[in-house]
Amino acid sequence: MTVNTGSMHETWMRLALEQAERAGREGEVPIGAVIVKDGAALAVGRNRRETDHNALAHAEAEAIRAACAALGSWRLSGCTLYVTLEPCPMCAGAIINARVDTVVFGAYDPKAGASGSVIDLFSCPFNHHPAVMGGVLEEDCRRLLQDFFAGLRRPKNDGC
Repeated sequence: MTVNTGSMHETWMRLALEQAERAGREGEVPIGAVIVKDGAALAVGRNRRETDHNALAHAEAEAIRAACAALGSWRLSGCTLYVTLEPCPMCAGAIINARVDTVVFGAYDPKAGASGSVIDLFSCPFNHHPAVMGGVLEEDCRRLLQDFFAGLRRPKNDGC
């Protein structure tokens, strides 16, 4: 999939939202990610922690793993990661280690965000510093998460 640069960030974030919606339908927290290189989607990922019984199966980690396999390299130079929720510390570390050039996220995460909400790991003195842009389709990304968690809190109608 190739897009024009006019609405590039929103277009790629919509693809990440599709992955997030898929995760939600699978009973996962609805977070999705897309890695783009040279104007084309290289890899996608979505939360799979419940499905895989693996605390490491975050959307960003899944997308990074797939992108590395597609490129045959652990270095994701020239890549942009789009993710529907601000990366957590684990994912920020993976982004730094994979040398992702740019991170674009949707909703801010005041509880675990590592791109400025709780801490900004990307500004720490590591050997790599991706460019970061937050708030792309923020309302859509936030609403998807809020609706998911509201659904979990709703009482189940068991007919009694």
